[in-house]
This record gives sequence, structure tokens and C-alpha cells, in this order.
Amino acid sequence: MKTLVLAAVMLLAVVPVAAQAPPSASAQAAPAQQATPPALPSCPELAAALQAVARNDARLSDWPNLARYREANRSIATPGAGEARVVFMGDSITDAWPQPRFGAFFPGKPYIGRGISGQTTPQMLLRFRPDVIALKPKAVIILAGTNDIAGNTGPMTDEQISGNLASMAELAKANGIRVIFSSILPVSEYHVRPGDTAPPQTTRRPMARITALNAWMKEYAAANGHAYLDYFSAMTDAKGLLRAELSEDDLHPNAAGYAIMAPLAEAAIQAALRR
Repeated sequence: MKTLVLAAVMLLAVVPVAAQAPPSASAQAAPAQQATPPALPSCPELAAALQAVARNDARLSDWPNLARYREANRSIATPGAGEARVVFMGDSITDAWPQPRFGAFFPGKPYIGRGISGQTTPQMLLRFRPDVIALKPKAVIILAGTNDIAGNTGPMTDEQISGNLASMAELAKANGIRVIFSSILPVSEYHVRPGDTAPPQTTRRPMARITALNAWMKEYAAANGHAYLDYFSAMTDAKGLLRAELSEDDLHPNAAGYAIMAPLAEAAIQAALRR
């Protein structure tokens, strides 16, 4: 695939250069004719590579996806007096939570979801002002890090991940927003099927790194007056993996998983608001 993508990029680069080359003397003398480009042979792999390049170009045009919630943010009024607004900042686990198939998303509560599937901490840090601070919440729940470990936007060390988490917490604190760090969820490999070519989640997201980052978050939260929301302990089995019945793909919680997470999140919010 890398070779095909490179070939596609080279093809795109070569065509404009050829078009800009000065015509030969014979070509200048000949009557103007519209050249018909040669037909490319049918190649599904090349077509897929070109589509991947186009998708990548679109992503890079708004790398943190600031446009995702831009209009929704504009439509949100300033919190009323006494309103305990909370923003949930995160990745796909936060993004999917409000879907009806996972149950009601904190009915009657002024809670706002601002998750984007696949995102990493550097992307969330870039959109922290428009998607969190500008909404003037009382508290923010930050659930992030699993996609950094998986390398969704390139290799990330634990120190880089924790640095981005700390930067989000510092921005929140500077704006009077209480911080709740939620643990990275465990993963498992219970739903790997024979013939699957993708590595299991435990390979992409080693549990040792998850537990190390969770330990850092818990310590950092305690040292800086933040709250720590421990989903991890409530969702692991005797093997220390994500319980099989709480996920369909070894990564994302299902309705049963969110049913465990919701009361834990609510308890953490209330504790943070009392600080």
C-alpha cells in the first residue's frame, strides 16, 4: 500500500510538470489540437491509494477537526445562573455515548458531549478552547490517550501524552473549570475471530502503557486538586482485561459498558463540583 500511495503521489506530481514544459518547435508549428491523455489501466489498488491520499488531504486541512462542533457551539447559550454545565471531552468512546442505542445520555443534565472518533491528545488540545472553554462549563471530563498509544497520529511517548493532558488541565484551571481526569479504559482480545489480519487491541494498546498513564493521571490529579474518575477498575476482569460482556470489539463499550460508566461519571462530577 505504501508503494501504491507513493506511486499515486508521484503520478499527481509528474502530470503538472509535464503540462508546464515548453512546446517543441514542431509542436509550435502544428495546428493547435486538444491532446487526449492516455487511458490508465484499471487498477483497484491504485484507485484506493488515490482515495486514501484525498482523505488524508481533507484531514490535514482541518487536522484537529475544529469544524466538527463549530456550528453546534455557536448555538449554545451562556449557562444560566446556577447551571452546572459539564463538557465531556474525548475520542470515539465519548463521541458515541449520546447515541440512543447506548441509553440516555444523562437525561435532564446540562452535560455536553465533545468527543471525536479517532482523536489523540494533541488534536484535543488544539480544540480545547472552542469545544470546552468557550462553552463556560463548571467542569470538564477528559477521557483521552488510548488513540495516542495506538499511534493514530504518529508515535507518542507516555511523557508526550501526559504533557498534553496536563496542558488541557492547566487551560481548564486557568479558566475556572474543574478538571476530571477519567482513566483510559482497558482493552481485551476476546472478540478476535479466526482469520482476522488486524492485530488485537492488546497489541495496539498494551495494557502496561494504559495502566502507567492511569497511574500518572491519578497522581497528577491528587497533586493538583483535580478529580480522578476510575472506569478502569470497574470494567476489568480477573485477567486485567476489558470484560468480554462490556464490549463488542475489545475497545469500545457497549450499552452494558456505558451503564457502568454513567454512575461513576456522575459521582465524579458531583465530587468535583463540591471542591
